[in-house]
Amino acid sequence: MIREDVARRVTSSATFLDWLPVAAVPPILIVDAAVSQGGKPITVVSVLAAVVGCLPLVVWRRVPFLVIFPLVTAGIVLVLWQLHPPNTVVIIPMIALFELALSGDRRRSLVMGVATVPCVFISVLPFQGSESLASLVVRNLALCLLAIAAGDIVRSRKLSAQRALDALEQETLRRVGEERLRIAREIHDLVAHAMTAINVQAGVAAHLLERDPGQAYDALRNIKHTSGSALSDLRSTLDVLRDPSQAAPLGPPVRLDDIPELTDGLRAAGVAVDLDVNAGADVPAAVQGAGYRIVQEALTNVARHASGASSTHVSVRRVPGAVTIEVVNDGAVALVPANGAGGGNGIRGMRERATALGGSLEAAPIDTGGWMVRATLPVGAGAPNGSQVHA
Repeated sequence: MIREDVARRVTSSATFLDWLPVAAVPPILIVDAAVSQGGKPITVVSVLAAVVGCLPLVVWRRVPFLVIFPLVTAGIVLVLWQLHPPNTVVIIPMIALFELALSGDRRRSLVMGVATVPCVFISVLPFQGSESLASLVVRNLALCLLAIAAGDIVRSRKLSAQRALDALEQETLRRVGEERLRIAREIHDLVAHAMTAINVQAGVAAHLLERDPGQAYDALRNIKHTSGSALSDLRSTLDVLRDPSQAAPLGPPVRLDDIPELTDGLRAAGVAVDLDVNAGADVPAAVQGAGYRIVQEALTNVARHASGASSTHVSVRRVPGAVTIEVVNDGAVALVPANGAGGGNGIRGMRERATALGGSLEAAPIDTGGWMVRATLPVGAGAPNGSQVHA
């Protein structure tokens, strides 16, 4: 099985760079043998030996590490036997060791450094006199170890660059995911609130069309105003998807002072809304926007899910280091378990807005009947930077 795997790798197609050493190194070896004092005569056999001795550099990617080492050593012995180029024969192991270190790991580099020592002795000992053996071994060994170190350094730098690139890609994907989630929350809040208000007002208009046409027309005008405002906000939000350079919707930022505009739909449905909004003017824009959207979604849920609700109390107050929001209605609602852990996209979106600012949100039934949404949004020094959280 191992033999078949090695044969398959060897016979697989080689690239131009694989064959480049076979084309470039033999002429260097031949010239060195021709001009050096210890070189042998240049013959057809010696030229073929130079080419064959470089062939392991072609197949090093296709054979196991433990096989390429003996092949390279055999090639060096063949070149020394037929040509004996004293100065340049070390090029063959240097290329092989550099490539093996480049494609391996630190452990392989250490193993190669240890294995290179006996291989250098085996290659040089039969062809060199005792008077210059030590200097030649030290020189060739140093060059081989230098090639291993160079390959390992290049590999380490490539690996570090790849890790940095992967980290950058992960960070980009994370930011894209956060932006998609933000846009999804924005669209959900806009569409859900507008459609609920339109549905309630359309029901009022249909009910009063014959009995009180004037009030029915008022409901229709409210539908026109609500739908037009929602479409404008939706276009601004979708512009972010069309133009990646935009970081936020183009429309004006919503504020806590705008909360009274959210009550029209409930009041049109006959639900009394008691407002107590007093958060002050120094609340950060991110907290203003998140608070507005939380109240918007809470009122939308009252209109959609609070069966028999007759009144809703909305309280937005500034307390030391935070803004507290409380929306309580007296209708029968069954959205999430008592612990507030479940719920649909609306409650999950409210909770995400609160936690993104370092706050908290609770949504649960109350003992006296009805439903309560309570949120705390930090505004002190420990709160996240408002520029990082979009409403």
